[in-house]
Amino acid sequence: MRSLDDRTIVLVIGGGIAAYKSLDLIRRLRERGAKVRVVITAAAAHFITPLSASAIAGEPAFSDLFDVNDEHDVGHIRLARQADLIIVAPATADRMAQMAYGLAGDLAGAVLLATRAPVLLAPAMNPQMWAHPATRRNLAQLRQDGVQTVGPNSGEMAESGEAGIGRMAEPMEIAEAAERLLSGNGPLAGRHVLITSGPTHEPIDPVRYIANRSSGKQGHAIASAAARAGARVTLVSGPVSIADPAGVATVHVESAREMQKAVENALPADVAIFAAAVADWRPESVSAQKTKKAAGGLPTLSLTENPDILATVSSLGKGRPGLVIGFAAETEKIEEHASAKLARKGCDWIVANDVSGNGTSTGSVMGGNLNRVTIFQKGGDSESWPEMDKTGVASRLVEKIASALQAGK
Repeated sequence: MRSLDDRTIVLVIGGGIAAYKSLDLIRRLRERGAKVRVVITAAAAHFITPLSASAIAGEPAFSDLFDVNDEHDVGHIRLARQADLIIVAPATADRMAQMAYGLAGDLAGAVLLATRAPVLLAPAMNPQMWAHPATRRNLAQLRQDGVQTVGPNSGEMAESGEAGIGRMAEPMEIAEAAERLLSGNGPLAGRHVLITSGPTHEPIDPVRYIANRSSGKQGHAIASAAARAGARVTLVSGPVSIADPAGVATVHVESAREMQKAVENALPADVAIFAAAVADWRPESVSAQKTKKAAGGLPTLSLTENPDILATVSSLGKGRPGLVIGFAAETEKIEEHASAKLARKGCDWIVANDVSGNGTSTGSVMGGNLNRVTIFQKGGDSESWPEMDKTGVASRLVEKIASALQAGK
């Protein structure tokens, strides 16, 4: 039996010079047993013809959202629901922007918005377009929505003298990525990864609470990256304003004690990653009514320590995850404080970042899209990474975790 037998793949061909590679991609997918249904965008038709795509796919290609013959039975919904996987290749900057904002102005957009199948993008564009902040924002949103990517690769561009990151992945690479996606054979397949994310809110009264400034972007990005790598992911999230990652079991909590209970309920796990900014303290008592201003004095707020979730899980005997990773948000003496936290908590790695506002080119890590981290490991090894967006940090961290598990570390 071939790897993609009985699988239906909808291939959306975008409008770029790399569209010619998509004809070979159809062949590679069919060699593996897939039934390929092709959607050609209006821009792609400037580079290849529907006739050539349909001849290789073995059935008519689709292009018009308002085609009388195809849409009499709502053809775009039929395409979306029949798909086991949708591949967009090439995925142009324009198509990625439309997907990030949920636009459905053509057949490709309508199919992508209506599907529940996984989506794989093969980006292809000029290196400057790929590096543009708008493209990076759109990519981060798409990854948060559960969309997966292959490439782009580095090399010569169609434009004379242009080179850099932006070449569409080769058809064989895309076909292999499709196989991994549909077979569940990612580097973390069969692993359970537990992740905490966001802040905790510790109530003072029905109106006020103590909290940290965490947005949850980094923890949620790690959850998405782990799911893309094939893991079964449990995400325990404090209150955030971002969407739950696709393909992830998310447990919503408010306080540190609720987070601790949810973590305990989620064990056992192969990997536990504690990216949440858990409040260190909570009020000893919570007022049942809003605390009012009183003339002549300030209210007294007595605090007590919250449970140390990272240290608790790190100290487990039986049932301890094979790899326990903490995060350290520091404003000064990053190496000194992170190393001390690693020893004090008993975890395997600490991912330290500077949240003072001096650590990235755009200011504070908390709430922002960029991060610069250093990983400290038990035994004294450390590894500093350059500034990158949080989805990039997440992907690289998951790759490092997969390598460590394979090496038995």
